[in-house]
Amino acid sequence: MQKITDLRGIKDTAKVFLHMNIEETKFSPLVIKYPFTDSAMVCLSQIDGEIAFANIMEDTKAFTLWREQVEKQIDTAEDVFGVYHQVPERNPAAKPFLRSKNTDLMTKSYLLAFLKYAEPYLSREDFSKMLADIWIRTEAPNLDPNFKQKELLDLFRQSKQEGMMTEDEIEALRSLPETVSVYRGVTSYNAGKIKALSWTLDREVAQWFANRFGENGIVYEAEISKEYILALFKGRNEWEVIVEPDHLLQLSEALEENMEEPQL
Repeated sequence: MQKITDLRGIKDTAKVFLHMNIEETKFSPLVIKYPFTDSAMVCLSQIDGEIAFANIMEDTKAFTLWREQVEKQIDTAEDVFGVYHQVPERNPAAKPFLRSKNTDLMTKSYLLAFLKYAEPYLSREDFSKMLADIWIRTEAPNLDPNFKQKELLDLFRQSKQEGMMTEDEIEALRSLPETVSVYRGVTSYNAGKIKALSWTLDREVAQWFANRFGENGIVYEAEISKEYILALFKGRNEWEVIVEPDHLLQLSEALEENMEEPQL
């Protein structure tokens, strides 16, 4: 990492992602895999200020023009967050915690990969803030194909804990007891990742994750020493804790009659 973030290096990394090829899906052109849009049907700004729609899988000129417009957005970014967010107005004091307040410029499934390649250009402080922001935004980050679990753990271990969290979250983590009860809701989608990094202090949140997508999943509970909790995120009211999975104790399926309130 750098002592001071190299914003030009971050922007150049984003442009490499911008010039990747589109990956088709069975739902193309409505759904595609691409770092800056989930659909081939995009909006193009016209000279007269009007908006036009184009299929960038079929219209190569439109694809070129659209990428040029995205590149301009990247170039005008004032900080690392603006490189992957569309942020028309921002309170400078809120920069570290943009989590759910802005529109993503880069698609969520590519954010962790972008962080991986942007890391050499980031200061430790910006890396920590960016990791927290991206982790909260990403769907199922524990299953990201670009990282093994040890690599995900290393991201948090090399971050500044106080840089990842708000003051409220830091205080909430400090106030936890030395041994903490944590919960994780699992469906058929992530049944192979019970001992993951992401757990919650709230049993009801775990139950929601176990039952989403119409599934009747399983809630697991475990105990962990506070020293092995790497971060606590209150965003989206999920009370998520990032833990060292090897230090989970008494891991078992949570029984209905053993429900307890989270220890806060």
